[in-house]
Amino acid sequence: MKLKMKSKDKSFLNSHKDNPDWGFLDKKMSYLNLRGKLFSFEKPRIMGILNLSPDSFYDGGRYQEPKDILVQVKKMIDEGADFIDIGAFSSRPGAKEISEKEELESLLKPVNDIRKNFPDIYLSIDTFRSGIARIMVEDFEIDMVNDISAGDLDHNMFSVMAGLQVPYIMMHMKGKPENMQESPVYGNVVKDVVTYLAEKIQILNQMGVNDLIADPGFGFGKTLDHNYEILGSLDVFSLLKVPLLVGLSRKSMIYNLLGNSPDDALIGTTAAHTIALLKGADILRVHDVKAASEVIKVVGKLME
Repeated sequence: MKLKMKSKDKSFLNSHKDNPDWGFLDKKMSYLNLRGKLFSFEKPRIMGILNLSPDSFYDGGRYQEPKDILVQVKKMIDEGADFIDIGAFSSRPGAKEISEKEELESLLKPVNDIRKNFPDIYLSIDTFRSGIARIMVEDFEIDMVNDISAGDLDHNMFSVMAGLQVPYIMMHMKGKPENMQESPVYGNVVKDVVTYLAEKIQILNQMGVNDLIADPGFGFGKTLDHNYEILGSLDVFSLLKVPLLVGLSRKSMIYNLLGNSPDDALIGTTAAHTIALLKGADILRVHDVKAASEVIKVVGKLME
């Protein structure tokens, strides 16, 4: 079973796969260097979301007490999470920016507790600030950095990543969280996002950063139609030759379409995850690890 690619996006894929300007994208990276070992993407992986911000769109405020945080992390690990992504900065549409000091203070104890209690789980820090990325990696042994702005909100991020030499997730976002949903416009949203990420990969490779993950940024400066155009054309992102992460979990592109709320959007999320897996997603970034683990098993059986 294979979903069809739209003709205009297939044309874009065919016109670029032999483009000499994209020669740095020589073959798909099927692994990352994590703690000096090769981490494989022969099967899809799960990144569990841990939001420490009280302003998060779905689970804001649920994980503020140390006990609640550790219980949730253990639950996600037990249900099959390969990574835990920890963030203290709300990037929901319209969210207000907090200071770097506030973000760091919200992270210090939870990250320390998680690393102490779960030393074997791979941890990701969800931040666009290079200073926080450096502290988290150097002082708390965080394994990777997840940047919603791909370096656009902190121009020191790429040089810091070159020094840290841990995997870097770069996401496409148009604008900033506080204004990204104010009438975003694209020529061709799939082409524009793929080209943006390809250019970032080339810059990072030239700086010696090779362990990269691409995220098209569902809901970040995209209309509902933009989001579904990208979802329906994830095949095109194979051009990037790096693992592909998708963040679809309980987002407005699902609950607005269905006329419900984030609390009621798990079934729609599972449907979107199924499409994403059939189209080549390597990592599902999710609130509901058990559901994601089950959809990966079902799709995996289909693809045998």
